[in-house]
Amino acid sequence: MTAGRIFTHEDLTKDLTVECDVCVIGSGAGGAWTAHELVKQGKRVVMLEEGGYHTRREFDMTEARAFTNLYQELGDRGTDDLAITILQGRSVGGGTTVNWCSSFRTPDRIIQTWRDRFGIDTLSTEILTPHWEAIEKRLHVAQWPLEMINANNKVLWDGLGKLGYERSLIRRNVNNCLNLGYCGMGCPVDAKQSMLATILPDAVEKGLDLYANCSARQLEWSGRRVTAVKAEVIDPAKNRFTGVRVTVKPKLTVVSGGAINSPGLLLRSGLDGEGRVGTRTWLHPVVAMLAEFPFEVKAFSGAPQSVSSHHFIDRGPGEVGFFLEVPPLHPLLAATASTGTGALVQDMLGKLPFINSMLAIHVDGLLPEETGATVRLKDGANFKYSITYDFKKAHWDAFRFACKEMAKLQFAAGAKRVASLHLDPVVMEKPEELDKLDAARFEPVRMRVLTAHQMGGCAMGKDPRTSVVDPHLKFHTMDNLFVVDGSVLPTSLGVNPQETIYGIARWAAQGIATALA
Repeated sequence: MTAGRIFTHEDLTKDLTVECDVCVIGSGAGGAWTAHELVKQGKRVVMLEEGGYHTRREFDMTEARAFTNLYQELGDRGTDDLAITILQGRSVGGGTTVNWCSSFRTPDRIIQTWRDRFGIDTLSTEILTPHWEAIEKRLHVAQWPLEMINANNKVLWDGLGKLGYERSLIRRNVNNCLNLGYCGMGCPVDAKQSMLATILPDAVEKGLDLYANCSARQLEWSGRRVTAVKAEVIDPAKNRFTGVRVTVKPKLTVVSGGAINSPGLLLRSGLDGEGRVGTRTWLHPVVAMLAEFPFEVKAFSGAPQSVSSHHFIDRGPGEVGFFLEVPPLHPLLAATASTGTGALVQDMLGKLPFINSMLAIHVDGLLPEETGATVRLKDGANFKYSITYDFKKAHWDAFRFACKEMAKLQFAAGAKRVASLHLDPVVMEKPEELDKLDAARFEPVRMRVLTAHQMGGCAMGKDPRTSVVDPHLKFHTMDNLFVVDGSVLPTSLGVNPQETIYGIARWAAQGIATALA
């Protein structure tokens, strides 16, 4: 077995053509596991990654470096109307390099929904369980101990306990974690078992060639087959093309760029799935509440997420459910999420050690009337897309309900002041003031909405009239093109998505290997 190599823009100084069995585009949760399983079987695999190759030696726990190097659009990606802020990874390892380590298997009810509504009979809990077990063993996935949760997560834990709501400790993919709290900036000790620190090095050792700073711009195809992948090298200092081109000629292509970039590549290539590519994109829309406590919370220190609640995950017919977690609060992230300006933000940052934030993460895609987000190309933009989200009344009703519940939890845990993330924040100093939220305007832009989980846009399904890829993740109208990432999910999940994508990718690699035979 010959080991592979990681190339960066510094190595790519002249045009290059490479032939291989499989070209995998994207190095995140889907691409990494797919490539790993294929090289294990002796396949010649080339991986293209638009982002840079950054390691723990560069992860200095500063937001300025992290957002510049590790996030799409410097952490400032959003919908066209600025109603939703989109946090999404952009480096070797993708979102797994910067996520907060929360690891959940796909809920049974979601898999059953896919089977009933979309005819996906290839996936089940029983089929995915062996893959999850192998993944969890390799990535050291284990429940975070109660005695190690930080004060920020303890606010959620205590509030849930006092109100009698369901609460659980989160399983995290870490090994010898130092409990620093800077997971979103890249782990400086490789304790986070990201694709960057685990599966990609394993795959390179087995023969994977990974080209970082290499943006796939177009799939060339004829009839029902992709014949080449056209890529351009990026100068990361300028985020501009250097003029050097890389052409990959694979027997089979796997698109794993994520729920926004994968549709973007397909659209640039004239593969729009009769208009379905980029539609029904799900974002797990998030609303948050801030609370000031009389004691230090230090939301910037300790494991970012260790407690969750699915108490409100199913709110009944016609209602949008949600689950609860907390985020870390470092200065730049806190200021970005804030809806205020000037003195208001300065005051909040001055009190940062005493501030808790709580998240309500909404499960979109389950109601018949939902269409979610739509991703389209933006004229003249190389790395940006037109993204719109079709909010329904059920979303805003759920956001209002969730904000009330989060405020209840924060007051129950001892908050002295709670505020919403409205353009004109609703400030409450006691639980009896929760009805102030009834008068607040829950509307786009007036209420801060965020997302760190992007799904859909290349939905899998049995019927080509309503989906982009089939139940084996093969593009309906192509014989040697697969999509393997979060974009294939036909609905959102109601849990953090990384382990779902890991499991589906590891499973899908078996079918891809068979297609190559």
